Amino acid sequence: MVDKNIYIIQGEISTVVGAIKRNSRWNTHTPLDEEQDPLLSSFGNLKDVLNNIKELSDVEPNIFLRPFLEVVRSEDTTGPITGLALTSVNKFLSYGLIDANHEAAAEAIENMADAVTHARFVGTDPASDEVVLMKILQVLRTLLLTPVGAHLTNESVCEIMQSCFRICFEMRLSELLRKSAEHTLVDMVQLLFSRLPHFKEEAKSYVGTNMKKLKMRAGGMSESSKWKKQKRSPRPPRHMVRSPSCQMEPIQSSGVPFIEQGSSTSSLSTSESTGSSIPSPTTTDSGLDTCSKATSREDLSDLEQCSSSSTILPGTGPGSPDFEGRQAEPAQSASVESIPEVLEDKESTTEQSESTSVHDMDYVNPRGVRFTQSTQRDGRASLIPYGLPCLRELFRFLISLTNPHDRHNTDAMMHMGLQLLTVALESAHIANCQSLLGLVKDELCRHLFQLLSVDRMNLYASSIRACFLLFESMRVHLKFQLEMYLKKLMDIITSENIKMPYEMKEVALEALVQLWRIPSFVTELYINYDCDFYCSNLFEDLTKLLSKNAFPVSGQLYTTHLLSLEALLTVIDSTEAHCQAKVLNSTHQDQSSEALAEGEGLNKSRTDTTAGIHRNMRAPKKPERFSSCLPDCQELMEIRAKKKLLIAGTEQFNQKPKKGIQFLQEKGLLSNPMDNNQVAQWLRENHRLDKKMIGECISDRKNMELLDSFVNTFTFQGLRIDEALRLYLETFRLPGEAPVIQRLLETFTDNWHKVNGSPFMSNDAGFSLAYAVIMLNTDQHNHNVRKQNIPMTIEQFKKNLKGVNGNKDFDQDMLEDIYNAIKNEEIVMPDEQTGLVKENYVWSVLLHRGATSEGLFLHLPPGSYDHDLFTMTWGPTIAALSYVFDKSLDDNIIQKAITGFRKCAMIAAHYGFSDVFDNLIISLCKFTTLSSESVENLPTVFGSNSKAQTAARTVFDLAHQHGNILREGWKNIMDSMLQLFRAELLPKVMVEVEDFVEPCGKISLQREETPSNRGESAVLSFVNWLTLSGAEQSGLRGPSTENQEAKQAAILCIKQCDPEKLITESKFLQLESLQELMKALISVSPDEDTYDEEDAAFSLEMLLRIVLENRDRVSCVWQTVRDHLCQLCVHANESCFLVERAVVGLLRLAIRLLRREDISSQVLLSLRLLLMMKPHVMSRVSREVAYGLHELLKTNAANIHSTDDWYTLFSLLECIGAGVKPPASFQFTSTSTDNDTGAQSDSELSSHHPSEVCLDRGYTSDSEVYTEHSKTRIPRSTTDVDVASSGWLMVGKDDLETSKTPAVNSKAQLNHPLVNQYSLTLGQDLGQHDTKSLIKCVETLSFIVRDAAHVTPDNFELCVRAIRVFVEASLNGGYRNHDKKKSYKYDSSKSRMRKKAGAREKEGSSGTRRGGSRASSQRPSRSHSDDEEDEGVPASYHTVSLQVSQDLLDLMHTLHTRAASIYSSWAEEQRHLEAAGRKIEADSQTLWTSCWCPLLQGIAWLCCDARRQVRMQALTYLQRALLVHDLQTLDATEWESCFNKVLFPLLTKLLENISPADVGGMEETRMRGCTLLSKVFLQHLSPLLSLPTFAALWLTILDFMDKYMHAGSSDLLLEAIPESLKNMLLVMDTAGIFHSADSKTGYSDLWEITWERIVCFLPHLKEELFKQTVIPDPIPNSSAETVQSASPAGRPPSPQASSQPAQPPSPVPVPVPVAPGETQSPIRPASPQEPPPTTPPLILQPLASPLQVGVPPMSLPIILNPALIEATSPVPLLSGQRPASPSDEVM
Repeated sequence: MVDKNIYIIQGEISTVVGAIKRNSRWNTHTPLDEEQDPLLSSFGNLKDVLNNIKELSDVEPNIFLRPFLEVVRSEDTTGPITGLALTSVNKFLSYGLIDANHEAAAEAIENMADAVTHARFVGTDPASDEVVLMKILQVLRTLLLTPVGAHLTNESVCEIMQSCFRICFEMRLSELLRKSAEHTLVDMVQLLFSRLPHFKEEAKSYVGTNMKKLKMRAGGMSESSKWKKQKRSPRPPRHMVRSPSCQMEPIQSSGVPFIEQGSSTSSLSTSESTGSSIPSPTTTDSGLDTCSKATSREDLSDLEQCSSSSTILPGTGPGSPDFEGRQAEPAQSASVESIPEVLEDKESTTEQSESTSVHDMDYVNPRGVRFTQSTQRDGRASLIPYGLPCLRELFRFLISLTNPHDRHNTDAMMHMGLQLLTVALESAHIANCQSLLGLVKDELCRHLFQLLSVDRMNLYASSIRACFLLFESMRVHLKFQLEMYLKKLMDIITSENIKMPYEMKEVALEALVQLWRIPSFVTELYINYDCDFYCSNLFEDLTKLLSKNAFPVSGQLYTTHLLSLEALLTVIDSTEAHCQAKVLNSTHQDQSSEALAEGEGLNKSRTDTTAGIHRNMRAPKKPERFSSCLPDCQELMEIRAKKKLLIAGTEQFNQKPKKGIQFLQEKGLLSNPMDNNQVAQWLRENHRLDKKMIGECISDRKNMELLDSFVNTFTFQGLRIDEALRLYLETFRLPGEAPVIQRLLETFTDNWHKVNGSPFMSNDAGFSLAYAVIMLNTDQHNHNVRKQNIPMTIEQFKKNLKGVNGNKDFDQDMLEDIYNAIKNEEIVMPDEQTGLVKENYVWSVLLHRGATSEGLFLHLPPGSYDHDLFTMTWGPTIAALSYVFDKSLDDNIIQKAITGFRKCAMIAAHYGFSDVFDNLIISLCKFTTLSSESVENLPTVFGSNSKAQTAARTVFDLAHQHGNILREGWKNIMDSMLQLFRAELLPKVMVEVEDFVEPCGKISLQREETPSNRGESAVLSFVNWLTLSGAEQSGLRGPSTENQEAKQAAILCIKQCDPEKLITESKFLQLESLQELMKALISVSPDEDTYDEEDAAFSLEMLLRIVLENRDRVSCVWQTVRDHLCQLCVHANESCFLVERAVVGLLRLAIRLLRREDISSQVLLSLRLLLMMKPHVMSRVSREVAYGLHELLKTNAANIHSTDDWYTLFSLLECIGAGVKPPASFQFTSTSTDNDTGAQSDSELSSHHPSEVCLDRGYTSDSEVYTEHSKTRIPRSTTDVDVASSGWLMVGKDDLETSKTPAVNSKAQLNHPLVNQYSLTLGQDLGQHDTKSLIKCVETLSFIVRDAAHVTPDNFELCVRAIRVFVEASLNGGYRNHDKKKSYKYDSSKSRMRKKAGAREKEGSSGTRRGGSRASSQRPSRSHSDDEEDEGVPASYHTVSLQVSQDLLDLMHTLHTRAASIYSSWAEEQRHLEAAGRKIEADSQTLWTSCWCPLLQGIAWLCCDARRQVRMQALTYLQRALLVHDLQTLDATEWESCFNKVLFPLLTKLLENISPADVGGMEETRMRGCTLLSKVFLQHLSPLLSLPTFAALWLTILDFMDKYMHAGSSDLLLEAIPESLKNMLLVMDTAGIFHSADSKTGYSDLWEITWERIVCFLPHLKEELFKQTVIPDPIPNSSAETVQSASPAGRPPSPQASSQPAQPPSPVPVPVPVAPGETQSPIRPASPQEPPPTTPPLILQPLASPLQVGVPPMSLPIILNPALIEATSPVPLLSGQRPASPSDEVM
């Protein structure tokens, strides 16, 4: 089967042949002529060939292509025919008829390219000619883009591109065609550059002639790197070369491709004659060669080039430095300018021979290297596929198109060039290709930067786009170019020029944002510029610029502002993303260090490759200023600090060099003494130095050595003298004075001569030549000189130097090269030139720097220095965000700002930047409007402002998330919370607080408004109403619906903010943050301007909640809280809501914290704060304290273990319940100033004054007191006032041991204030007490006492004491203590109300921020009892206190009955424990002292109550208690003290008129008292008899009988007393007490005394009782004496003698002898001025059931066995004088 492709070709043949034949020329021809026609005959031959084959692959592609290509090449064919042939060729390519793998494919492709690029046809009309051109484009595109196109050679590719460019830039062609050419070019460029990676190796593998061709082009390249002034060369070029069309030379030159316009009709042709009309196309009017040293112009003719029409332009120029080193000789290149040839008709053909001969010509370059072209087209080996050379040529040509200084480049060309460059940069990674990189660094960047200053928007935008692509991929190689670019952008953005369009600024900003978005770009800026000594602080400056730019001057937000913000946020975004990633990976240090190591590895590999590419740069791995590729933050900080100093030093140097160097020496940056090499190096590398100053400095006579060092920093080796001089003079400004110039040049030539191996005869010759070069430079380029003289010619130059080289001449060629180099390129003296010359100079300096190690650019892994970057950007960013947030109304922008805030917060939290976070919170708090609005408007304003709500949500959100790093910001958040509180926007749960007194257990901190004065007259309120303004009136009508909606919105928003979470989550805060939060809350204390009482109460409440949330670490913050509470409670001068809350708060803390062992003792100590409150303040809050203490003990009694702590609690109970004054040790002395006490710690409080009683002892025994006082010689009668001033005395253990009296009670460790033990009361000065408090305290006490577990050795005695205090307080129903002054009443319910605002004006006090004024005088006061109280005692009072008294009685009885068992169990326990501490004794003596006696005194005191019921019950209890079985173990001394301390004081008290209203009841009480006395006496008669003081005791009893006989008004006592007395006398007599064997009468002295006494009040009793006995009358005298002698000795010391300092002042009394008629009573009335008690703690057992009131059945009289009495009393009853027994005084 025949190959289908063969038919396709046959079809195409017939089409083309048909067209040719149809053409009029063949109309009359015979077939014979057909054969003679070359075109038709070749088609005929092809037909024959095709008919003889089966497969197309059997023939070479050339064979079937040749006839078609001949048609294309033929000049005779018309456009349509040529078009058909082109279409056929295109089809063959498209259908893939040419097999790319065929060995002859390359040749066929080459032919095709040659034919199509040189297509010829006879022009007809422009439109149809354009169709042919269109087809040419189509074929070229298909050719290059199909796979077979890879066989094209470099030359063909260049030809193809040239043809397209020419069509593109021919302005006479239609737009459509030009655009098509443009698109074709885009596709071609994309293809060529995307193949760049495949060419890398190819370039190296070039061999032989091809390699030479490449070199040649490289030479040409290096020539084209500078822009020169062009001079017409006086001598003809040495070589005339015609570039063959297939070579790249035409494109290599950087002239302008265009089609010369001619007069002919054909659109593509001009007549040959026009050739000479363009003598020098590239020399512009200004004499500037706009593109390159190689000054040839492009030839873009698609016709064969014709040498006859060429004009030659010589281009000479010295070599320019590039990577390969420097060229020693000037290279001269010349190329042909040919004018496109036009065929109008057959006559204008050119001979082909001319063209072919060109291929065989040799090319000799200016250095004399000969290149032989290989042109055998048929030699297949020569057809090497295209590669890097054509790409490089194309790239160079594209760059040349973008040169704005070339006047041939129209805007369209420049735009086209930029567009194609963009495609090239997008398609390939050019940085890997060294030859292209060279072009990028120099011309490309140069042109792009120049285009930034054009005012045509499209060029400007395109160049910015190209720049982005460059720096995105190649910034590593373009360090200084990038710096220049960014500076240009900054100039554009900040430009004040009115002509600068807004769009340009916008594009520049967008470019910045885009760069900013490149990962790690910003970091690289920071490391490579900000941390480089001699670069600008790009990152810092740009950040400042962006930040400043984000603030609109006009207040109107434009896109530029938002773009600036976006750029700033880009840094934040990337940093935040890295932080998030780190958090997600929860990267531990080891991982991060691996990452760093990887980063370094990555860095190394990068730098290695760069080093590999810049083989001759010898680039170090890292910049010298860093110790590693990833220097740490510390190192960077040091570098930046050093850089600051360097800049300062530079500024000083630029004013006065010496000063600058000195400054740097002082700062240690330059060594001292001066090291010349170091300074020289600094002068060379610091580009900020003023070149003029450098010149002055090195040319100074004093600095000759420095000059040497300076010259030594250059490497002049291998450089021609003018090149070396050029290098030398570019680094400083040559001064004008001849001697100075001489010095500078001499040093230079010496050095140059030496390193170059002395090429001249002498140094002087070199000096002269150098001088001549400078003169020549001035002569050629100085305008002033040129005005006067004609510039020097080469001959004159040579003539001037004749014989200078040691009487010989210099090498003439060298002089010529020097002359041309200077003539074509001025040696620029720094700071001298302006305009383009200066620009060229600056650019060359930039390139020099880039070639040194300074140009090394570190490429970093993303996220490397986020910490540093954030430190620098957060300030500007937050400021900008705040501004935009504030000004913008667009939701998207607001959202963007909020996101920015959140991200900043996240980063700050990640790095622990609390200052950033605080700043952020403070900014956001301002936007919530919470602090700025007045409270009245707040709900409305906040509720209707969505922005404020957003800000509020953000603030709270951030505080919840990152509270850990919040410090100062807490204050602002708390202020906002306060505002919300004042405006009543907080959730209910936050304003409700626990309360002990309220029945529901909660009260609201927001107190309801109450009218301030109910009695306000109607007239007044009417006047008020009249005076109100209309606005206020409308306000009174109630809020509008909008306002209500706004308020609802506000409440909802705050609910979402969840402010309570701040409290509950505070347990997760770091300690430092927690302390700051607490500080913020504590700072809210009421003052005139900022906060009032309720604010403070709210803050206090939050503080307490936070403490409770943090109870696990409360010890860290306790001191702070305690001091705050101290400030609030102790320093308060009147009671108010805040004080009440503080007190309740303290108790709540105590209740919750006592469970924690570590802090419980501190907490309990802090309760003493309550005792330190001023008494009148304390009495107002007593109810709260009472209820709180009850709660505390109920929940925590088991957690209290030390006596001290119990002591505190009992003192509190007593002060609160009974109005006892707190112990002196707890009072703040007036001398201590507020601030001292505020800061006192608990421990300091306990030892407030060094001389004070030590608190671990609750009391002293009397004996101790005596000993103490005798030592300190304080007169016995000192009053308590003196004592207070002299300080309490310290009683230590040693004193106990040294005191003569033995301490009876081993447990006397508690330091009670001194109590008169012969009184039933504790002698307390009881102030006011609140009934409810008393009831609650008694309840609390009974809770402790009735639970055996709570009564401990630590608190037993304190319990006893407390009970007695309450007994005193409740006596007579507390009636005597009840103050009737109405004014003092204070009602708790009222204190919780607020005054109405209306009262404000009337009250005349300055109305503070909220409703009424808060002056304390107007605060309603809380009454001490119920609200319905009237002038007298409340109705309920009697019943309440009756209950209290009964409870107390019951308690005392319970304790009394269980004391013994409790004590013995303790003693037992202790025996097991064998604790080393104090011993607990369970003997009767201990029990009596610490328990029984005080309790009995308490019960006895209640027997003196004014209420009959209480009295009777108390007496019953007392009787029961005294006759209880446990008491039988007591010995005589204790019984004696029972009489002295309990019974006698009781009877004395009962003699008073206690209850005037109840006379009968009193009689009964007195009677029962007497009966009790006699019962006890008789029951314990036998032990009593053993007492030496028995007689005194008995006489005292008789005294009482006497008094009671005469006390009552009824007969009750008159009958009862004699009965009792008879009973006693009979028993005593039976016991034989009155009998004495010794006396004459057989009766003892006692008998005598007894009757003497009885006779006084019952004269007839003796007869009645003892009728049978006759007793002789005693001698009055002697009996009186006996009495006198007995009384002082035998009776307990009189109270005055044994009294303590706490007694009313009186002269020291002497015991008075007792006269027969009146016995002095040993009972001392209760002294009202006792020192305040220091109650020790106690715990008591509850009683199973209350005792029944009633007298125990008891048989009377008890008859004792006389024998027993004898046995127990061996001592004579009345022995002589004897000291009082100590046991009497021991309580």
